[in-house]
Amino acid sequence: MRTLVTGATGYIGSAVVDALARAGHHVLGLARSDDARRKLAARGVQALAGDLAEAAGLAALTEQVDAIVWTATTNSEAVDAPAVAAALRAMEGTGKRFIYTSGVWVHGDTRGAVVDEDSPLEAAELVAWRPAVEQRVLSAPGVRGVVIRPGIVYGRTGGIPMMLAASARDDGAARYVGTGENRWPVVFIEDLAQLYVRALEQAPAGTVLVAVQGPSVQVKEIATAASEGAGARGNTRAWPLEDARKQFGAFADALALDQQLTSRRAEQLLGWTPRGPGILEELRTGSYARR
Repeated sequence: MRTLVTGATGYIGSAVVDALARAGHHVLGLARSDDARRKLAARGVQALAGDLAEAAGLAALTEQVDAIVWTATTNSEAVDAPAVAAALRAMEGTGKRFIYTSGVWVHGDTRGAVVDEDSPLEAAELVAWRPAVEQRVLSAPGVRGVVIRPGIVYGRTGGIPMMLAASARDDGAARYVGTGENRWPVVFIEDLAQLYVRALEQAPAGTVLVAVQGPSVQVKEIATAASEGAGARGNTRAWPLEDARKQFGAFADALALDQQLTSRRAEQLLGWTPRGPGILEELRTGSYARR
């Protein structure tokens, strides 16, 4: 299956490219720069020139592929929403597959409850526009649209956990936003990539999948593990939400969410079974740890 991955050189996208290639798919990567094309070529991935800001060009690319896995984002509704809409319009009636990457932040603070894909959404301000994009994907006529909502992704020395490890290395303490009592739903990047493969091959049109790995983990624990792995002896420091907002804006509020979610649907519908290390282990002794 000829599958175009947007964001193919990004954190999630690069892992998805690897997983799809191992599964035997003909993977193509969207590239907006010479640097991106070189990175894809070095990994043996064919590049297709395109930019999220040029919706018409994206629409034209749909004729060359059987499926699109959308992992790219500019974190801007003004860019992302029209780009997704243009690709979907070009794919209408073709029966082609389209997998869109959203995230658990569309669920907002779950207030101590464990929620799933059918729970009402109360999206955090940062991603308040995403539920509408999700609905466009799920309702596109003649398109096999699927939405994946990953938790906080870890592994490959990247993602939000890297911010904690970096602050520990640079400042001697892992700095977290808020009280640290809140919990993050998390997912190991290699397991997440495998879910994309299963979703592409098996998920029916209109499927929404939460991707998290076991119970949510308290942020204080995550920060402590990041500090230990970075050689900062477990030192952590709270960053009051009001102060964090001055630098991060709505991103700070998203980091302070307390969320608990389940991936039961992905496990039961697609047989997805996360096998990677837990986030605390990965931070202490895995890819983030000081060697």
